[in-house]
Amino acid sequence: MKIALDPFMHRHLPLEALPSKVAELGYDWIELSPRGDFLEWFKAPRVFPERVKGFKRALRDANVGIASLLPMYRWASNDEVERQAAVRHWKRAIHIAVELGVDTMNSEFGRGPHPDKGSCYCCHTGSMIETCEDAWWRSMEELVPIFEAEGINLHIEPHPEDWCETLQPALDIIRTVNSKRVKFLYCAPHTFYFGDDTALMLREAADVLAHVHVGDTFNHKASSGLRYILNPPGTQARVHQHLDIGQGEVPWDDFFGTLAEIGFDGIMTACVFAWEDRADKSSRFMRDEMQRYVDQYWGKT
Repeated sequence: MKIALDPFMHRHLPLEALPSKVAELGYDWIELSPRGDFLEWFKAPRVFPERVKGFKRALRDANVGIASLLPMYRWASNDEVERQAAVRHWKRAIHIAVELGVDTMNSEFGRGPHPDKGSCYCCHTGSMIETCEDAWWRSMEELVPIFEAEGINLHIEPHPEDWCETLQPALDIIRTVNSKRVKFLYCAPHTFYFGDDTALMLREAADVLAHVHVGDTFNHKASSGLRYILNPPGTQARVHQHLDIGQGEVPWDDFFGTLAEIGFDGIMTACVFAWEDRADKSSRFMRDEMQRYVDQYWGKT
């Protein structure tokens, strides 16, 4: 198992300073999410040979590896110009992964076109879901053969606001891709969008589960109806948090216990974004807590 850190809260550091910071916080692995000087959000990678060489050197010096690269491109946009640009960016990002010796990438199903395109940004109308899904499949037809040829794994998660934001049909869509390189990522902060029984959901995902994101969240479906007060009334905003373990309502014994039960041995990434004022403390806490649960439950198998 690889226990990694998503260093988003440390994005102010220069790229070459990240590996030593990650090592200082107790991690051997990075899950490198979008940042302006590497895989920028929705834009072409800002990567050139000297940057790759410098980053590889910093990783080697810190004895830290990249568990996964996380690109975010509009590969599900129903604007064909955007979708084609996203596929080009994906192809370049795959080549960067190969240059770095990284065997895994992860991303989200996607949220449709840029809001400036005049279409609904979140894909929750029936026609929007259909056109975004169709666009995503066109992208996958181009990209899956490249992942397979390059030996790169792709782990996909449904995200609140995506055209696919729930456990199902996400699992069946990934199974339908029918590639040993394409697997499922379960993001614990999205638990309450997936369903109510964590253990049952993880068991359902077991055959395609390769990656988990660890962070706590509150249950936005709480019975009071006023857990979140949002304006204007009736807004469809998708609310969740990425908190330290124990600060929300994810049932962690169910989560880790079931992962051990199904024999999970993939990537486990600390994904906390809420505490930039104490990013070091939060990251160290998450590393210790994740290890404590691994020792508790995997030690029983």
